[in-house]
Amino acid sequence: MKIAVSIFSIISLFCLNAHSQVNLTNFKANGATVLARQKELVLNWPAGAGVMGKMVLNLDNTQPLFSSLQMGKKGALKVVAANLDPAFILRIGKRTLSPSSGGWDVFFDRVPTRPYTTNAVKFNKGSASVATHGAQTVVRINGVKCEMFSGALEITVYNGSPLFNVAAVVTTAKDSTAILYDAGLTSKKNSWTNISWSDVKENLQTEKATQNDPAKNLEVKYRTVIGEHPGGSLALFPAPHQYFYPLDEAFNLKFTWKGSNYLNLIPDFGIGIRQDPLGDKRYVPWFNAPPNTQQRLNFFCLLSTGKASSALTEVKRFTHNDSYVALPGYKTMASHFHNEFISDVVLSGKPVPEKPEFVDVLKKAGLNIVKLAEFHGPGHPKGPDSIRLKELDALFKQTKRLSDPNFLLLPGEEANNFYGGHWLAFFPKPIYWIMSRKSDLPFETIDPKYGKVYRVNDKAEMLKLLEQEHGLAWTAHARTKASTGYPDKYKEEDFFKSETFMGAAWKAIPGDLSLPTLSKRVLNLMDDMANWGLKKHIISEADIFTITEQNEMYAHLNVNYLQLDKVPNYTDGWQPVLDVMRKGKFFVSTGEVLIPGFNINGKGAGETLKIDNSGKAKINMQLNWTFPLSFVEIVSGDGTKVYRNRINLNNTQAFGKKDFSWPVNLKGRKWVRVEAWDIATNGAFTQMVWLE
Repeated sequence: MKIAVSIFSIISLFCLNAHSQVNLTNFKANGATVLARQKELVLNWPAGAGVMGKMVLNLDNTQPLFSSLQMGKKGALKVVAANLDPAFILRIGKRTLSPSSGGWDVFFDRVPTRPYTTNAVKFNKGSASVATHGAQTVVRINGVKCEMFSGALEITVYNGSPLFNVAAVVTTAKDSTAILYDAGLTSKKNSWTNISWSDVKENLQTEKATQNDPAKNLEVKYRTVIGEHPGGSLALFPAPHQYFYPLDEAFNLKFTWKGSNYLNLIPDFGIGIRQDPLGDKRYVPWFNAPPNTQQRLNFFCLLSTGKASSALTEVKRFTHNDSYVALPGYKTMASHFHNEFISDVVLSGKPVPEKPEFVDVLKKAGLNIVKLAEFHGPGHPKGPDSIRLKELDALFKQTKRLSDPNFLLLPGEEANNFYGGHWLAFFPKPIYWIMSRKSDLPFETIDPKYGKVYRVNDKAEMLKLLEQEHGLAWTAHARTKASTGYPDKYKEEDFFKSETFMGAAWKAIPGDLSLPTLSKRVLNLMDDMANWGLKKHIISEADIFTITEQNEMYAHLNVNYLQLDKVPNYTDGWQPVLDVMRKGKFFVSTGEVLIPGFNINGKGAGETLKIDNSGKAKINMQLNWTFPLSFVEIVSGDGTKVYRNRINLNNTQAFGKKDFSWPVNLKGRKWVRVEAWDIATNGAFTQMVWLE
């Protein structure tokens, strides 16, 4: 009898410890269900289209974490993958932090040229918890460790989608740290029959999954690698923009991998995502990892009961097949491309293709208007006059030739003269101008071949030219690169206060995996300029060089949705484009989050709203999205301070469209704008509404 009691006590104690290992205090009914039993945690969630997703997690350190991943109709689930472990590799390097180079906003850094370590992240399963965040369910398991970093593994499932996210969330107290990570899912058994991916020509490639095959890096399109199983397919891919730290080139650096013994650090067979630590071998800044920030080394998985081709089709929906979709009343515009087609092809003696590859790539991306930034290195902006005018003439002829009724290729340059730092010059028609002037030549002359020619000697004449020809200028890569310290250093200058100076351009520099948004560098500048009392706007910029079909273009792109009903005809000039930009009648997007409609008390972006003494107003906003949304942030300022009101949208599901309305108190404020971000840190933001 005593023996029976003793055994019962041991069994009871074991069960109690197993259940107490998982804290369910913060789990609430949201459509998902959780069952904790012994060392297993079973999570079911509605995966959309009448199907369920099921995840069986094993918390025993001797067993794979993902015992089973299933999907299908209720009562008829199929095993899509089984016996998988997450794997992470963390590279840890040293950030150059100097005020003169931009501090944490630095781009001109070469992290891999200095000593760094490459480490397998250790995961010793510790205490676990499950929490509900709107339509999301998050499993957190402590026990992640890598050198000076430590943290937990987080798995997030999203109601309404067969999508889930796996993240090693780690932090360090060490300053001046830069990081890079690779990640994936591995198995000691033959978990997959085949591994598939799309090559850069969009052909689906498939190889048998052989356990002992050595790891190899894959050059893919859509950043995705897929494991096929008799019961379905699992697609693994990164956040489409966040995962790609800023570079000058959009080279395809083989961002996925498959096989065994990856980097001699992950012995088992796996599939995953990767980064090349050497980047494009120019400036390679990696990601910022400031002290005590929660760095999310994460990837997405999508379950499918179909073949790899079906899974890839579903993944592609999240980025609209890596293109910018059309919106009624808007035209898409991208800016700042150093393709150097004129210098490298047209004037080099090479055959000029009838249909250049770069034009086809940009059209396939859904771009209606593209502003180039030619002659940024190989050109002769300061002359000699004959060469400079020949270059401009070739630029104008080729951009005209390559434009059509739905695609406007526009001349443009990144200037390094007169104003300080780098800035973009944009005119509403072809303008012949030389960025220097000899003392014996006037500001304006008539050339027998080219017609009117301007020669600019200083910032006053540059302002005069922009005013006379209705042009626009803005700071390129503000507060970083060669514009570190700008526009702050010239904010009191007449040219900056002029209506010809639109503001600055946004790109995700720097990269920081702890942020729920992409880079805040220029968004902070946007708020600062408004608090300076200046009505400036922010457009997006790509700032990349080579444009090819092979490149990973989409990850490095962003777009401006301009309020235009039609694309202007090249021969008529493109003044409507500049007018929209000057008035702030556009929004910026990475492509996955769109803002088709926005107003505050009926006033749209770029307009002025008179607020009564109560300060009460209503923000009306239509949002379209692919990944589930995370939040909207209403940002306002009073001329001194910046105020942020975050509205949680984690109840949204994938692929939605909704009109939102939020009351807001704007008493004492002088401006307001709105940002919207999703779970993959894709986003969109409006321009300012000015307040009186």
